[in-house]
Amino acid sequence: MLPSDLLMHRFSGEELVPKRLKLDQSNLAIAQDLITLFQEAKGITKGELNRQLLELEGEETDYRIKRGLAHLLNSAFSTFETISPLEPPMLRERIFALSSQAAPSAQATQVTLDRLADSLTQELGHEVLTEQIRSGLYADLPDNQILTEFEVPTSEALLHRYNLSQVQGVFYRASHLILNAHRNDPGQYKLLFRYVKLFQLMTYIEGDADHGFTLTVDGPTSLFKPSTRYGLAIAKLLPALLHVSKWSLAAELQVNDTYSGKTRTGRFALESDCGLVSHYPPGKTYDSMLEAGFVERWQKAKTEWQLEREVDLIPIPGSVMIPDFRLVHPDGRTFLLEIVGYWRPEYLKKKFSQVQQAGRDDLILAISERLNLEKAGVNFNDTSARIVWFKDQLLPKAVLEVLD
Repeated sequence: MLPSDLLMHRFSGEELVPKRLKLDQSNLAIAQDLITLFQEAKGITKGELNRQLLELEGEETDYRIKRGLAHLLNSAFSTFETISPLEPPMLRERIFALSSQAAPSAQATQVTLDRLADSLTQELGHEVLTEQIRSGLYADLPDNQILTEFEVPTSEALLHRYNLSQVQGVFYRASHLILNAHRNDPGQYKLLFRYVKLFQLMTYIEGDADHGFTLTVDGPTSLFKPSTRYGLAIAKLLPALLHVSKWSLAAELQVNDTYSGKTRTGRFALESDCGLVSHYPPGKTYDSMLEAGFVERWQKAKTEWQLEREVDLIPIPGSVMIPDFRLVHPDGRTFLLEIVGYWRPEYLKKKFSQVQQAGRDDLILAISERLNLEKAGVNFNDTSARIVWFKDQLLPKAVLEVLD
């Protein structure tokens, strides 16, 4: 995504309109020039790359567009690493300790480097050169890190990513968001709700799978203290929403007016035919490594119980519950399994409230022993669900014991 200083928008009345680039010959050429620059920069420092980017910007009026595209290439497609034969923090500690023993001078600097090279050569059992110390001393600073990998996008993909990022930036200042997910394939609902769960958004949900759902999401500026992190979480939901076939959303915004310096109220609306393109994969197999590990161990377990990933939505007042798994026995018995891993107290309280409201007697809760339920105000004795406790890994044996 883009930082706030690279977001571009205008107002049409109260409606905020984010900047979106056309996929025309001019913009595609700009994108390709930047992509080529990054390709050729492999192996050089970030500082040198930034210098070349400034030269490419020149004095043209579209510098913010180029800077935004470069930011996306830098953050989403590039890997920078510290390349040094020796650990920079260790080198600095040793060199500063030696330097303090003599008055500063060019000659003293060379003597210090030579002394440290000799000491490290003896300690490490191989020759250490003074030039290695010079190059490694500050190799871990951002400007000195080396571009080691670059995932080359097409110019069209980069422009799509830019347009999506400009729209995502709208939600940094959202105070209220209403999302209508119209009648869709049930699997698309599940994907959307899993992302809502993954990003821990404060959401009130109404509706059902036959008619559609309305999601009311509290924005970051509705909190007691505006949270940039929460605004980013809402923005991350948009690429997931693009995989849902039919939807519409409306947001209320609190936007800083660049001319008056005051905060003004704005509005923003978007629909499923908006033309934005998602870079998220169509679906996530598992929400966490905890779930993935459990599935892998279950496949090796000797049991007639089958583990299913796709589970029906369970409507409850103000939300829906999406259990992680369904357990099915050949004799027709079924149970739902929800894994409650590493979450904040507020989430835990909400989760156990959902379990109570669901009123299901076929639900198994696998709860991490790391959770502080007492601090969260949760009493698991109040639920009819079967309880399985686990430490670092959820073992099939523990689940099978409560089934039998």
